[in-house]
Amino acid sequence: MKQFRSVRGHRPAARGLPGSPAARLVAALAALVAGLVVVLVPGPATAAPVCKVDYTTNQWPGGFTASVRLTNLGSAVSGWTLRWTAGAGQQITNAWSAQVSQSGTTVTATNVGWNGSLATGGTTDFGFQGTWSGSLTTPSDWSLNGVPCGGTSSPSPSPTPSPTVDHSPSPSPSPSVSPSSSPSPSPSPSASPSPSPSPSPSVTPSPSGCSGTGLVVCSGFEDQSGTPSGEWQVTTPNCSGTGTATIDTATVHSGGRSLRINGGGNYCNHIFAATTKNVSAVSPVVYGRMWVRHTTALPAGHVAMITMADSRDGGKDLRIGGQNGALQWNRESDDATLPEQSPSGVALSAPLPVNRWVCLRFQIDTTQQAMRTYLDDQEIAGLRVDGTPTTDVDAQWLRRSTAPRPTTFRLGWESYGGDSDTIWYDDVALGSSPIGC
Repeated sequence: MKQFRSVRGHRPAARGLPGSPAARLVAALAALVAGLVVVLVPGPATAAPVCKVDYTTNQWPGGFTASVRLTNLGSAVSGWTLRWTAGAGQQITNAWSAQVSQSGTTVTATNVGWNGSLATGGTTDFGFQGTWSGSLTTPSDWSLNGVPCGGTSSPSPSPTPSPTVDHSPSPSPSPSVSPSSSPSPSPSPSASPSPSPSPSPSVTPSPSGCSGTGLVVCSGFEDQSGTPSGEWQVTTPNCSGTGTATIDTATVHSGGRSLRINGGGNYCNHIFAATTKNVSAVSPVVYGRMWVRHTTALPAGHVAMITMADSRDGGKDLRIGGQNGALQWNRESDDATLPEQSPSGVALSAPLPVNRWVCLRFQIDTTQQAMRTYLDDQEIAGLRVDGTPTTDVDAQWLRRSTAPRPTTFRLGWESYGGDSDTIWYDDVALGSSPIGC
């Protein structure tokens, strides 16, 4: 009993003396318990994919276009680089909505300013054109920021409940900074934040899009309902059929309305909405911008979507449309195309992406033969006229030396074969100064 009382009598002293053996034992046990509770080490990497790639092509002998939709299944990124191996005999010649380069059979695509940020589950679209020989194969070894899309590792592995003892004086409650674990790898190609992206096609334009100087047309169709009227008039040159033009409230780029065109196959099923504004007042360069969305990829046959009567060519139309799956200009008077419809010429153009809003811009110089066209702020090389003949691009176009003088502006659909499409137009502007997206 004396020994028992002696031990009890010393307990208060042990608690009051920080340096005593009992106090040190208590502190060590507390640290051990804390380490067991809060420190977790990432377990084995899961096989969850970090990305998904949807890849579709449109091909012809010796040439092709490819549309790529990248879905980020890992952690959010502020910039992305997608790599893959091209088939032997494939060579990329042009790209849009991404910076695409090729070294041997290794292809690298990097985001442009407006589409670098991808949240988990976020998607972005880009495309390219190229030439091929032998056979046109589909890539299967995609990797996002260095991690295979099929992934044997995940960009952000989840911790497993496997505990470890943290012997440091101040155990951290965060698994990612435990001395026995490595920080979760970032899928971003740069450790520093990327610069603020320029406006994405999915971002609503600011009101300044209609505040520039020299704008003759600036319309989001907000003052319209039902069938276009007032500043927009429905027109069906020469004949009419099943095509319709209506004001839509379900699919819009900004605001609450857009122009919807249901264009039928064959010429007489065409339909247009024409501005009543005085387009002849726009000079010396005609700048145009519109947001476009459509449902069916541009066909192999010839179609037109935007037409402008040229007073210096007998009132015949300048047309923006498509052929062989890619955008083109066409001149009604002599059927000249820009680019020329050879495989090499078409490869210098670009398709019009489907099922998303894209920004289409153009400029037409009325003092000389000079034109430029942009898709999502990327210039399309095959749709450029600069007065100097370019093989497979503008030799046909330069057969006519007189610069065009547009006097009308129409949005719609016209098919010279059996091809139909549904197209929406929104945030349309036409003026004598450059107009941004």
